[in-house]
Amino acid sequence: MEQDAVEQLAVAQDGPLVRDVFPDLTAQLVRLLEAEGEHRLAVCAYDLRLLAECDCRNAFCQSFRTHRHPPGTPYGPGHRMVALDPGNGFLNLDVVDGRIVYVELVDRPPAAPGLTAAVRRR
Repeated sequence: MEQDAVEQLAVAQDGPLVRDVFPDLTAQLVRLLEAEGEHRLAVCAYDLRLLAECDCRNAFCQSFRTHRHPPGTPYGPGHRMVALDPGNGFLNLDVVDGRIVYVELVDRPPAAPGLTAAVRRR
């Protein structure tokens, strides 16, 4: 395995499982992805790790990273955005090479008061 791949795997495993912190959100992600025909992403959604919260500090944002952001912005080749319809607010996923790297939660009821605490426990 290449060093970069080993490093990415280590980073991806360094955080609590989203399903443990936000079980209802994980269930919703899986359900919405299945409904969109995104079966591979639905499987991936069950094993997402909470790596870092969004640093925008806006009250309406509960977004978080599930993988380290590559240098530069935007994500580059292999990136696509998957917009889901949760019925309230916005739920968008940044996907790079078939991997969910960022979950955007905007204008939604609080997922849980534990986002910051879960990220800081790492």
